[in-house]
Amino acid sequence: MIYAMNRDASAYLGIHPRLDQALVRITPEFLASLEEGKPVKLDGDGLYCTRFTYETVPPEGNYFEAHRRYLDIHIMLSGEEGVDVAPPEELRLVEAREENDFYAYDGPARFSTVLKPGEFLVVFPGDAHRIKKQLAGPETVSKAVFKILL
Repeated sequence: MIYAMNRDASAYLGIHPRLDQALVRITPEFLASLEEGKPVKLDGDGLYCTRFTYETVPPEGNYFEAHRRYLDIHIMLSGEEGVDVAPPEELRLVEAREENDFYAYDGPARFSTVLKPGEFLVVFPGDAHRIKKQLAGPETVSKAVFKILL
């Protein structure tokens, strides 16, 4: 897991070539160019980015998700949401869709943070993450999510 400010994205270059391609695009210009719900493919299914807008939800109505082949970069554009992270082996698997690289879990968080505009979170395969968590109440948030095949 990496939690950082957008302006510091270049500090994480060199971990993986596709991650580098995404990190250099964490710029105001690229993020502003994203259209809601329309994936921008940068390397086919190996690297793409989508903008989402949604309402945050109570944590008890949400689940952790994890991936085995992809890492995600969550970049908050507007609003704030809570994010929990835990190792999947500490959670209970409740759904597995291998063809979509999606695994849902239930259980307690190991780490919790608030994702705000100007910040990003990288979750690697094995980092189960619960996003969309309300803070003081429901809030509309907008964020960009890179999906990177490792």
